[in-house]
Amino acid sequence: MLSYRHAFHAGNHADVLKHLVLVQILQYMTRKPAPLWVVDTHAGAGRYSLESEQAQKLGEFRNGIARLWTATGQPRAVAEYLDAVRELNPEGKLRHYPGSPWLAYQALRKDDRLRLFELHGNEVKLLARTFNGTGRQVNIVEGDGLAALNALLPPPTRRGLVLIDPSYETRNDYAAVIKALKEGLKRFATGTYALWYPQLSKIESRQLPDRLKHLPTKSWLHVSLRVQAPATDGFGMHGSGMFIINPPWTLAETLRQTLPWLTRQLALGDGAEWKLEVQDD
Repeated sequence: MLSYRHAFHAGNHADVLKHLVLVQILQYMTRKPAPLWVVDTHAGAGRYSLESEQAQKLGEFRNGIARLWTATGQPRAVAEYLDAVRELNPEGKLRHYPGSPWLAYQALRKDDRLRLFELHGNEVKLLARTFNGTGRQVNIVEGDGLAALNALLPPPTRRGLVLIDPSYETRNDYAAVIKALKEGLKRFATGTYALWYPQLSKIESRQLPDRLKHLPTKSWLHVSLRVQAPATDGFGMHGSGMFIINPPWTLAETLRQTLPWLTRQLALGDGAEWKLEVQDD
């Protein structure tokens, strides 16, 4: 199914959590001088106009990034995330929002590499336009990023971050991410894997975190942010989560200092809460 277009949802509360965590991981991993590969399995268009018809139709960014844009008392991690978003908004007005590929590209050094996959033909065209002129550092493939992982792992540098965030439009997406992570860990057990998922009422979404905890890895971090209680009719996304395998050792404490403030800022009603679980054997 190729109906999902992230332009309708860019900058929403789920993007805020996902991209704040991504910025922290990239900052940590680029401190070491050794080259780094970043693989984004569901890249989308790379960046988005919040003034576009798609973004304005649902206006989800208004309850996401827009709530943070001028907020005071920001924790350090929020300020660093906002600095990355401001790179696309140099005049100070919130008009554009960076997708994961753009945030990754901004963080990389000259010897690092970015590998982007996207199935949607129109999104691939926009992605190519976003990264026009970046040369060999960015490689864009129209195809299934999960299916392509085995051919990329381990990266030549033996240092890598894999970001996985499908739309979860179909039940198959849940099984596919588990399979991809199991196979990826066989080939590249020391890599860092960051999986995003939506908090939905459907059973596949509710069961996914526990399935992830049983993957063959000793080090993981699970963070979730719920902005409201689940709807009584069972529809809609009430929050989202990130599951990171082999996370930076600094990430847990950073999130503990950040999530209380972030949850208050993004809360849409009763039931807003955050959770953080860590395993490091």
